[in-house]
Amino acid sequence: HLVYASSSSVYGMRSDTPFRVSDRADTPISLYAATKRADELMSETYAHLFRIPLTGLRFFTVYGPWGRPDMAVWKFTEAVLRGSPINVYNHGDMLRDFTFIEDIAHGVILALDHPPKDDGREKPGGFITPHRLYNIGNNHPEQLIDLIQAIEEVCDRKAEINLLPMQDGDVFQTFADIEDISRDLGFFPKTPMSVGIPAFVNWYVKEWATR
Repeated sequence: HLVYASSSSVYGMRSDTPFRVSDRADTPISLYAATKRADELMSETYAHLFRIPLTGLRFFTVYGPWGRPDMAVWKFTEAVLRGSPINVYNHGDMLRDFTFIEDIAHGVILALDHPPKDDGREKPGGFITPHRLYNIGNNHPEQLIDLIQAIEEVCDRKAEINLLPMQDGDVFQTFADIEDISRDLGFFPKTPMSVGIPAFVNWYVKEWATR
C-alpha cells in the first residue's frame, strides 16, 4: 500500500467551499498544483495497471515543528522575532485551513493501516481501482491576519506588515471537507491554531532561532 502526498492546491481558484474530493480539480493555477494533480493521475494509472493499493492525501497548509522554512507560519515567526517586515498578499484577505503536523501524521498512519480494496466499488475521488483520494485538513479556515496575531501574542512582539496585491499562482482560500476520511478512517483533527502556533513558536525559539 502506497500513501502519497497530494495537495489542496489541486483545487485551484475555487469560490465554493468547503473543497470536496468529488469537486473537479482540472484547472491548477500553479506549476506546483499541476504536478500534484499529475501525481494523482499517474497513481490512478498505476493502480489500474498493477492493482496495487494507493491512497492520495490532499494536505491543507501543514505547519508545526520541523516544518518547511518557506511556509507562512515559519516565515512569519522568523520575521516577527527578527523585526523584519511580513508581506501579506491580497491586502490581508486570505483564508487558510491550517493543519498541525501531529494531525497530519495521525491521518497518514490511519490511511496506511487501511488500504483501499480492489473490489470494483467507487472510492473517494471517483475511482473503481484500489486507489482513493482524501482531503486531510483542519476543517476550519483562519484569516491570515489572525495567524499573524497569534504569532505576535506568543512572541510578545508586534509584526511589521506590508499589505500587497494578490500574487500570481496563489489562491484566496482553502477549506477542507473531511467527511470522506472521517467516515472511512475515523480521522478528526484535534489541534486548533491556539494550540499549534505556541507549539511551533516554542520549538522554533529552542531549535532554530539561534542558528
